[in-house]
Amino acid sequence: MRLNNQLKTILLLGGLSAFLVAIGWTIGPGATWLFLGLALAMNVGAYFFSDRMVLRMHGARELAVEKAPGLHAMVAELAERARIPKPRVFLIDDPSANAFATGRNPEKGVVAVTQGILDLLDQRELRGVLAHELAHIKNRDILVATIAAAIATAVTYVAQAISFSSFLGGSEDEEEGSAAGGLLFALLAPVAAMLIQLGISRSREYLADEAGARISGDPEALARALEKLSRGADLVPNDAQPATASLYIVNPLRGGARLARLFSTHPPVEERVARLRALARREESLAA
Repeated sequence: MRLNNQLKTILLLGGLSAFLVAIGWTIGPGATWLFLGLALAMNVGAYFFSDRMVLRMHGARELAVEKAPGLHAMVAELAERARIPKPRVFLIDDPSANAFATGRNPEKGVVAVTQGILDLLDQRELRGVLAHELAHIKNRDILVATIAAAIATAVTYVAQAISFSSFLGGSEDEEEGSAAGGLLFALLAPVAAMLIQLGISRSREYLADEAGARISGDPEALARALEKLSRGADLVPNDAQPATASLYIVNPLRGGARLARLFSTHPPVEERVARLRALARREESLAA
């Protein structure tokens, strides 16, 4: 299952890259590199500074060890099991139950939890959630997300350039056909790029679930936590912004319609829970 999700991520990133190259050549190789360079510049800045921006955006404050020794001990134990440095721990004064990880590499890792998740989950379930977040740090998912965002942004820029260029030059008939085609492309290309980017995000969530379950040695704990968090997200709304929704362990932006799920940054909780419990059964049968 882990290999399948890693392969899916690689294929999606490859498809996104190929998509960018293909559409870039429609307006010339020079333009492709120009827009790709601009997108990379924007996203490199986001990569280096996004952790501070996200924490500030959510009003997170660093939690001293003496304020929550049990939480810090749990994070330290899981970090040792994951073989990464202990991440910094932040608290968000929010009654909704959620958590996320950020930081561009394991040395800069941060785990943020809401007050709501501390109130909702028992210690076993919280440990499962923290293991999931440490898996994101260990797997360098912030880097993967940044690369995907850079390429998707570049696709959007190239599509916009094509839409503008389609209105220039040529005969009247050519202009009309070119303008219509350019407008259609400008509308569809960013949507296609976004869907691929969301597919990458969902694949990384599955990977973090599995890796987190192996770090904690307790897949059932994370499965129970996800069920509670999903119910809690329906009862207590989260004020997360769409730009940061993908960071959370469960999607804070709710939507049950099939179309809404298509554009979701997270796979369905029911599917995640089913996979975790299947992993638990396999581990129990191996141990028997």
